[in-house]
Amino acid sequence: MGSTWRRRALPAAPLALVLLAATGCEGTPDARPEPTASPSASVARVCAEPEAGPAKAPAGAVTVDPAVTGDLAAKTKSSPPKTTFWLRPGTHTLEPDRYAQVVPKEGNHYLGAPGAVLDGRKTNQYAFGGTARDVTVRHLTVQGFVAPHDEGVVNHDSADGWVIEHATVQNNSGAGLMAGARQQVRANCLRDNGQYGMNAYKAGGRITGLVVEGNEITGNNTGDWERRRPGCGCTGGIKFWAVDGADVRGNWVHDNRGTGLWADTNNNDFRVEGNLLEANDGAALIYETSYNAVIRENTIRRNNWVEGRRYADRGDTFPFATVYLSESGGEPRVRARTDRIEINGNVLENNWSGITLWENADRFCNSPANTSSGDCTLLVEDTGRCARPAIATAPLYADCRWKTQRVDIHDNRFVLDKSVVDCTVKCDRMAMLANYGTYPDWSPYQGERVAEAITLGQHNRWHDNVYVGPWKFVAHDPSRVLDPGQWQGAPYRQDAGSTFRTRDGG
Repeated sequence: MGSTWRRRALPAAPLALVLLAATGCEGTPDARPEPTASPSASVARVCAEPEAGPAKAPAGAVTVDPAVTGDLAAKTKSSPPKTTFWLRPGTHTLEPDRYAQVVPKEGNHYLGAPGAVLDGRKTNQYAFGGTARDVTVRHLTVQGFVAPHDEGVVNHDSADGWVIEHATVQNNSGAGLMAGARQQVRANCLRDNGQYGMNAYKAGGRITGLVVEGNEITGNNTGDWERRRPGCGCTGGIKFWAVDGADVRGNWVHDNRGTGLWADTNNNDFRVEGNLLEANDGAALIYETSYNAVIRENTIRRNNWVEGRRYADRGDTFPFATVYLSESGGEPRVRARTDRIEINGNVLENNWSGITLWENADRFCNSPANTSSGDCTLLVEDTGRCARPAIATAPLYADCRWKTQRVDIHDNRFVLDKSVVDCTVKCDRMAMLANYGTYPDWSPYQGERVAEAITLGQHNRWHDNVYVGPWKFVAHDPSRVLDPGQWQGAPYRQDAGSTFRTRDGG
């Protein structure tokens, strides 16, 4: 699977649920921020206040006994499709075999009584697997499973139509959940899993119609996989791959090691609305090599303190930001509810930098610098067409690369108090830039072509925002650091109608 952000994007030489309505830096570079005690916004607090399941078995349900090892899997196997199973209070276990798991039948329902836990005892890899559609898991704690890297515990095989609600999925290896088409993930606690809270990935296909609503997603990537496999791009609260249509709303995504929400490689038609994204070690949101999204009315605060500071202390001049768009933009030819990326109505407060729009000149279909595992854009079905000499002419010159284009950033509030972030430089930037194209030698995108395009020619626009604090702006390439007047002036002409109050705080 997939890609990463700027770190891998550059070649080595020649990356009615609850809704929300560097150098010069001090401190230990790798220290994690203290966990946030509680949100001040109105979002889900489901880890501390989970909704209890039914205290009695529903009529017609099959009762599962925690005293009988493997009872849930055995009764699932012997019962017909569309059976409801009620798990009694207590700790339920599977047979002591790594591949022992529950394999639901179509339309099965699994309901946990108060205190019902399904525990893999660090022995079983998967809790619920198989390809049955329209399975429901509610009011159940799932913990202690040891899924391998990039695999998941609940809905291991990415079956379609699953509903996971009011569940606590915690302390597992790999991902707590996988995802299939039409999956609904509501009011769950996805906590302290080894790699992801959820890995929205389906082998051999796209995921459509995904809903992620009212969840608390916290403390994930306990395995610190970016350190174990540097540049893997394989961590976060949630990772999305090739998802076509997602509503991500009203979630509290906090204190994850790495990125909070990361959409990577040919995602499309996202609505990220009314979430509280805070205190994640890395960016709050990465939208990478993807298309068409609305990101609005989110509260985004105190993100990227660990990773931003780490790169700054290493002397890296790249503007690592808390909302990072990498080779992603609006594309009218890809069907969605919008034909642009619109970022509006958000509050970004005391993060390590703000929004970065980035496009790697060397990353395109068939380029060795394309880290998306051989994927091509959604505009080119035959990847082999993106080769010389055809790639140097229309339409392939445009269609063989993911573009950061048609991004509209407006009516947001950006607040930065450097005394809160505890930095002096490199935490204060908005950016729109690309690298100098050099690689491979047959690339038609060499030189400043991509930097000129993203900065001046691809309809990327900031306007009508409010800035509080000592903000700076990076345009074209990392060396061009501008003050607000230069950013608003020719040739960039950004942030028309915006206001600036340069003192810290506010």
